[in-house]
Amino acid sequence: MATRRTTGSGRTSEATPPAEKAARRNPAPAQPAAAASGASTRITVSGDARRAMIEQAAYLRAQRRGFTAGGEVEDWLAAEAEVDALLRAGNGGPPQ
Repeated sequence: MATRRTTGSGRTSEATPPAEKAARRNPAPAQPAAAASGASTRITVSGDARRAMIEQAAYLRAQRRGFTAGGEVEDWLAAEAEVDALLRAGNGGPPQ
């Protein structure tokens, strides 16, 4: 069953300029002040935060291999490389 809107529905689409309608449908994404001004934004991570990221990535790698003994060092080194690559990529550097 179709529903009709009455002309007195309170919507005044004719009075709204097309550009304003488009802006409401597709709002511009918010940009950090540094990005809007053209300055580069750098990601800064403390040593403790980096280590926590590596610990989590290494744990997930160990979990995927079933926590079998003997791969802990490889898990840590691979996780460290992964986290460092992600941090470099986030700062505009080549991921690897």
